[in-house]
Amino acid sequence: MSTPPPPAHDVTPISDESIRLGQFLKLAGLAESGAQARELLDDGVVSVNGEAEFRRGRHLRRGDVVVVDQPNGLVRSTVG
Repeated sequence: MSTPPPPAHDVTPISDESIRLGQFLKLAGLAESGAQARELLDDGVVSVNGEAEFRRGRHLRRGDVVVVDQPNGLVRSTVG
């Protein structure tokens, strides 16, 4: 039995063609700081387009979906 997708979070607009994952986590309100973004990645609770991601410097592009497994449940945000 598959797990239903997490509720959609608003698309977070970016001004450039791409953005680094650590920056996006802060912009989308999924992390309060760069240090917290690093902790989330180190803990293995971040995925991009359905695959686990551990690199803060990964470049994201419009349409990429980032999911963070937070204590209160999964939170999803789409790069816009």
